[in-house]
Amino acid sequence: QVQLVESGGGLVQPGGSLRLSCAASESISSIYIMAWYRQAPGKQRELVAAIYSDDTIDHTASVTGRFAMSRDNAKNTMYLQINNLKPEDTAVYYCNAGERSLTTARDRGSWGQGTQVTVSS
Repeated sequence: QVQLVESGGGLVQPGGSLRLSCAASESISSIYIMAWYRQAPGKQRELVAAIYSDDTIDHTASVTGRFAMSRDNAKNTMYLQINNLKPEDTAVYYCNAGERSLTTARDRGSWGQGTQVTVSS
């Protein structure tokens, strides 16, 4: 399975921005689904955005307009640009990669170790 490593998290003030990266150990151009999830303290992991091999991108409604997912196949890296950060965005952000469907990717695919995003003044 592909190995994934997230980076780019940190402590940021409300209204600030971050760009998270997820570097893959192999080519991502043919991976069917790559996705960003987040898990806030005491809450379940939730889907934030997903990109498919045909470059279709879906963002969860709660983050549309503030979050933008992209990928650079040449660098085997996907990104999550987060703007206008809010305290409720505080969470560990994970990247996920897999095949067939979001469910299959989530249950059987590869996961990174996560990167912490903390939004606080």
